[in-house]
Amino acid sequence: MEKEVKYDFSNSTCRQDSNAEKYTLREELFGTIDVEPMWVADMDIDTPDFVLDAVKKRLDHKVVGYEEVPDSAFLAQIEWMKKEHNIEFNLEDMIYSHSVVASMNTAIDAFTSRGDKIIVQTPVYPPFFHSVKEHGRVLLKNPLKLDDDGTYHFDIKDLKSKIDERTKLLLLCSPHNPVGRVWKKDELQEILDLCLEHNIVVFSDEIHSDLVYSPNKHIPFASLSKKARDISVTCSGVGKTFNMAGFTMSSVAITNKTLKSKFLESYNKFHYAQGSSLSHVAYEAAYKNGKEWLEELKIHLYKNYKMIQELCSKYQNYIKITPIEGTYLAWLDCRGMGLKDKSLRDFFIKEAKLGLSAGLSFGREGSGFMRLNFAVSTTKMMKVIKDLDKALSVQYSK
Repeated sequence: MEKEVKYDFSNSTCRQDSNAEKYTLREELFGTIDVEPMWVADMDIDTPDFVLDAVKKRLDHKVVGYEEVPDSAFLAQIEWMKKEHNIEFNLEDMIYSHSVVASMNTAIDAFTSRGDKIIVQTPVYPPFFHSVKEHGRVLLKNPLKLDDDGTYHFDIKDLKSKIDERTKLLLLCSPHNPVGRVWKKDELQEILDLCLEHNIVVFSDEIHSDLVYSPNKHIPFASLSKKARDISVTCSGVGKTFNMAGFTMSSVAITNKTLKSKFLESYNKFHYAQGSSLSHVAYEAAYKNGKEWLEELKIHLYKNYKMIQELCSKYQNYIKITPIEGTYLAWLDCRGMGLKDKSLRDFFIKEAKLGLSAGLSFGREGSGFMRLNFAVSTTKMMKVIKDLDKALSVQYSK
């Protein structure tokens, strides 16, 4: 007997008049508001009621002032990570942060000096390389290898050839944005072995860790071994999982006391404070009540992915979709369309009426690719597929 579906993702609340970033920046980014914005990585799917209800209840109290993150919020996350990802942190390991990017910049400040080298594996989320350059550090690019079937892998041989005594930090994207890989244990172990050999700290961005499709399983870098825990900084949170980016709350988990002390030395310079009292209760509610909602969301998201995959198969000589294991970000290989990057972007904006993230923004290795955020309602996904199908059919029936 098929399980009853409790949550409905067929439609979602309109965000056009809500000051949502993806809508308000359309004119600036795409030169028109006549595009469906599917670029920035938040969902056009309603934030779950159990989160919003917790916030409403908190507002029964008439004072919204400075608050400390309650232990119960991090304890809820610790329990979630133990059950879902087989890793156990202690309360004293947990540090509040308003975003993973802020945490990354703090790690760069804490564990490196000007002129030190930081490993970045492109194509990757743009703040990975922007942050390195903005701190006056040296970008050590270790591009991912792209197989004929569209799957990406670490290039360990290339990495070994580039590491030297000035290499101090590796920025790991796990699961990977934008290529959708969920790294396997043996792949992560190769990274760990190299970093241990060369005394390199690993900053592991695991913000997409809950958005993984079966049979793939997210493996936290710190879960590999005691040695892995001793050289790693783990960043995660509810922002992507439950569409809660607007609550600006995530966590940093560091078990090694020396690493934690160095991180906090930089962290305290920037005055993070403890975030919003509303964020605290939302964070806790998500981790305590979100399991069933998340499982149904992932089924919905994968159906959206399959719609894109089916469309791409119709135009397989021109556009392909990278096999996805995690995230809600489709990495579209458009090199078969024979367009230069600007013309490719223009095609999606002017012909398909879609505002996507240009592949080139993820590094030179993203040339010829586009990133499409498919975390939308069924109704919206069907319209997007229809519009893109029409644009492609016109383009290739000439």
